[in-house]
Amino acid sequence: QVQLVESGGGLVQAGDSLRLSCAASGRTFSNYAVGWFRQAPGKEREFVASISRSGKSTKYGDSVRGRFTISGDNAKNTVYLQMNSLTPVDTAVYYCAARAHPFSYVAYEASSAYNYWGQGTQVTVSS
Repeated sequence: QVQLVESGGGLVQAGDSLRLSCAASGRTFSNYAVGWFRQAPGKEREFVASISRSGKSTKYGDSVRGRFTISGDNAKNTVYLQMNSLTPVDTAVYYCAARAHPFSYVAYEASSAYNYWGQGTQVTVSS
């Protein structure tokens, strides 16, 4: 079983950047596919980005493509979400998730594909 801890959230202004981190403990991240999701108040959880176990494949939600970048550092057992050109619409709690026994080159989009979830980190973007 893997435990996930997100960090890096905070309050920023529109146009700023943030980098979120998802640190894994208990298992090595290289055995998992990892995704980022977000949920704003009163809205459903939304897919943000994902990376395959191999690190060779990534996928992005339409609203973040071109602004956000997902990457992994196996040596640090951490997956990152670099967020640029933030807008108030990006305000949400951001969650990372991990899928056990994934296909090596598949970046999963559905939240139901993931077995483990972190507690989330709040990102607030002011206008």
